[in-house]
Amino acid sequence: MEIFKYMETYDYEQLIFCQDKTSGLKAIIAIHDTTLGPALGGTRMWNYATEEEAIEDALRLAKGMTYKNAAAGLNLGGGKTVIIGDPLKDKNEEMFRAFGRFIQGLNGRYITAEDVGTTVADMDLIHEETNYVTGISPAFGSSGNPSPVTAYGVYMGMKAAAMEAFGSDSLAGKKVAVQGVGNVAYKLCEFLHEEGAILTVADINQVSVDRAVNEFGATQVDVSEIYSQDVDIFAPCALGAIINDETIPQLKAKVVAGAANNQLKEPRHGDKLNELGIVYAPDYVINSGGVMNVADELNGYNRERAMKRVEGIYDTIARIFEISRTEGIASYAAADRLAEDRIARMAKSRRQFLQNGKHSLTNR
Repeated sequence: MEIFKYMETYDYEQLIFCQDKTSGLKAIIAIHDTTLGPALGGTRMWNYATEEEAIEDALRLAKGMTYKNAAAGLNLGGGKTVIIGDPLKDKNEEMFRAFGRFIQGLNGRYITAEDVGTTVADMDLIHEETNYVTGISPAFGSSGNPSPVTAYGVYMGMKAAAMEAFGSDSLAGKKVAVQGVGNVAYKLCEFLHEEGAILTVADINQVSVDRAVNEFGATQVDVSEIYSQDVDIFAPCALGAIINDETIPQLKAKVVAGAANNQLKEPRHGDKLNELGIVYAPDYVINSGGVMNVADELNGYNRERAMKRVEGIYDTIARIFEISRTEGIASYAAADRLAEDRIARMAKSRRQFLQNGKHSLTNR
């Protein structure tokens, strides 16, 4: 992998390698873009097969955070960290304390949070060394479990998608197939059930399925059958890349709106949904409630303020559909356009400000 060529092609700002021999820390911090503000993105711990695989993951995820934060209307850029190691065996206090010191050394250019393979307890250890971390324990002023907030954002985005597809944002009586019933999806099912939606669920974890069946009257189907259900809305809330050549022909739903990350296997699959008239709520926009919630911690957490921002996901998704219709592009491309335009406007504004400052100094 030609790292500098890759960074130049996709306009990355910085790639930092962090090593601590005592604790075994091997971490990579990728900062994609800080035009809108300091880079915010979680710390993922994974047993990568190669160092190159870890670098590629950090870079890919950091760019995704730039778009997510921009589309969410946050004054934050995009970054991500990956720690190479088995999260079940290789963690220790010294590792996360050492990593906290590396973050502190960046002096606020990068702010981290929990991600796959890391926990609130890990964030608390990082917090021992730096304040540039969110998602810490409520005792330290954190927002606590982000799952209900993420689910509420998905729920609001789903209502906006229903308005686009059916002319009404009411989900009462709508049939919704939910793929995966983890923490976020469980809370989403609760919101849907309260409004009167009819639920079908699938998950490899039978305990999670049983809970949804017992509490929300959901119907269980096999994980291989969830795509082909005769429903109004398909809600992917588990794996990524599940909208692909094999699954699209099975879909009967008019809407795809769920919490999973990276739902499209390739961009062309978003184009295919658009061609078929299936309304797709772009994943990094509809599931941005969690990052909105932790971002509010940076201002001294206020739940009412955070939830108000999360409600705005409805309007953002509606705006994306408007761009999609007006410009004749698929919704995933419209979401990218929305994020890129916001970054470009801010970059232009800053350039103008700097130019004006230079002129005023010259004229003194």
